[in-house]
Amino acid sequence: MSTLLLSTSASNYCLPSSPFPQHRIAILVHYTKPKPLLNHFVLVSFSATSSTKDVWRKTTPPSSLKPPPFSPSNHRPYRRKQQSSYLDHSVDMDDLLSTIGQTTNEHQLFALMSPYKERNLSMRFMVTLLSRETDWQRSLALLDWINEVALYTPSVFAYNVALRNVLRAKQWRLAYGLFEEMRQRALSPDRYTYSTLITHFGKEGLFDDALSWLQKMEQDHVSGDLVLYSNLIELSRKLCDYSKAISIFSRLKTSGITPDLVAYNTMINVFGKAKLFREARLLVKEMRSVGVMPDTVSYSTLLTMYVENQKFLEALSVFSEMNEVKCPLDLTTCNIMIDVYGQLDMAKEADRLFWSMRKMGIEPNVVSYNTLLRVYGEAELFGEAIHLFRLMQRKSIEQNVVTYNTMIKIYGKTLEHEKANNLIQEMQNIGIEPNAITYSTIISIWGKVGKLDRAAMLFQKLRSSGVEIDQVLYQTMIVAYERAGLVAHAKRLLHELKRPDNIPRETAITILAGSGRIEEATWVFRQAFDAGELKDIAVFECMIELYSRNRKYTNLIEVFEKMREAGYFPNSNVIALVLNAYGKLQEFEKADMVYKEMQEEGCVFSDEVHFQMLSLYGARRNFEMVETLYEKLDSNPNVNKKELHLVVAGIYEKANRVNDASRIVNRMTYRGTM
Repeated sequence: MSTLLLSTSASNYCLPSSPFPQHRIAILVHYTKPKPLLNHFVLVSFSATSSTKDVWRKTTPPSSLKPPPFSPSNHRPYRRKQQSSYLDHSVDMDDLLSTIGQTTNEHQLFALMSPYKERNLSMRFMVTLLSRETDWQRSLALLDWINEVALYTPSVFAYNVALRNVLRAKQWRLAYGLFEEMRQRALSPDRYTYSTLITHFGKEGLFDDALSWLQKMEQDHVSGDLVLYSNLIELSRKLCDYSKAISIFSRLKTSGITPDLVAYNTMINVFGKAKLFREARLLVKEMRSVGVMPDTVSYSTLLTMYVENQKFLEALSVFSEMNEVKCPLDLTTCNIMIDVYGQLDMAKEADRLFWSMRKMGIEPNVVSYNTLLRVYGEAELFGEAIHLFRLMQRKSIEQNVVTYNTMIKIYGKTLEHEKANNLIQEMQNIGIEPNAITYSTIISIWGKVGKLDRAAMLFQKLRSSGVEIDQVLYQTMIVAYERAGLVAHAKRLLHELKRPDNIPRETAITILAGSGRIEEATWVFRQAFDAGELKDIAVFECMIELYSRNRKYTNLIEVFEKMREAGYFPNSNVIALVLNAYGKLQEFEKADMVYKEMQEEGCVFSDEVHFQMLSLYGARRNFEMVETLYEKLDSNPNVNKKELHLVVAGIYEKANRVNDASRIVNRMTYRGTM
């Protein structure tokens, strides 16, 4: 490599070609005062011939301290015989650390450490010294001194500490360089090495990198532990990348590790978010089979999953099971079940549960009161609702914006718009600020009672005041205009979303997609994607659903490819829509490729996805693949066998293969599947 010239405001520095490994090139230039070294480092770009892991090159130390060259192609540097006795107890580590902290470049640090270059300090002492040096640049210089000046035998512990320090400083490329250097020094990265890399990359949202480290770890046959896999699962969950979480959970179990209660509860939540309800339910059974007893959190997570997806009867079933196994209730469980009873028109049961909470030693909170208020309102028990609302005030139970929004909505049911408006003034007087739901509710009420001028005036005032206009508020105003017959006004609002200036583009896309405005949603989506503004996987999903509803299969595939390009992992519902789109476009090979690729990456499919793929094989008249997949699914205990047999029989019947259809039906009848 040719000489690199670095220029700073103080002076010029010449970095001659160095035999040091190309994957770790340090830019350690002179720094003048005891400040953090980061301010005195100059980054340079390297030639195209440099390795992608080239990150830093060390300045040439004084000739008296210059270490023997290290190169994987040369023989290993001569290392002096290990000392039999050390000076560890005679050296004050705190003083040494303090002095190291005063050094302003690697030359000073090397000079400071020169009395110990005969390795009269043990490796344990040096690793401890490294671990207590928090500045990543000094720790790298110290690591270089250990390896190249004092010629200690390279230590994986020393590299692990240096890795930790550079990762804490978010020096990602340096981490890659240190890892490669470990390899070239014939050091085998251990569990701590990989755990440190995976955890730091994952926490920073560099998830593809984190997963690539996990893959390297598995290729090196380094076993991960429960904490490592649990951290990755939790990171996936927080990033709403549920398919990746499921894939990692499968790897965890494949590696022979038994998940603990926390891991299982997290996965119940993940399966629920991925809308894999049966898998979430089966996980509770699996927990018992491996000796991990479900707790209150397990059941409340299941309840939340069903309630979020409007599956209230299933939630009621889970609650019954919870009582049967005598699992103690908590505040969250009671609040959820008050809501469930309300959704099932069981207001009396909701009322009974609420007033029995204190007997169970559970003190109702504002969520409990708000939920019962909503139940009373939905059951048109307006007197009970008003009584409970005022009871909260008499007992000094803190009310919040949700409390007032619920009461405003109740007054809206009786079209008492003045009382609703008075509540807005009341909440403002006690310091509770109305939110978008408050305003959308009052706008809706005014629209119903014919006060459209007041609704429009409030909406315009909100837009000009800088209040965040969310999709609910926008859609409420559009509906109000349409209900009043002012279609042109509604269209104008929709058209404005094409060039949103007061709401995020992601919100604009969601509103346009929800309103079925294909062209406008497509335009805004492409603009936002090209600008790198799409950070929410739900935006991709709503566009895919929009195109599927309107049979725009080419556009659907375009969004799916962009979704994968952005690093998002599709859920089971998205994959089903994508497979259907490929089928409509007669691109069966691409459908087959997506199906197999997602399975290899650990995606858990709902039955509908498998049946969709069977139908595509049938449409292509690839009956060999139909039979192969049928046999595979038939042996899967998690697949609904009745539906499987009916789907396959229907495929053969449609293809006029009567004998095969009869065979499948007879097989189903013989097993008693009917």
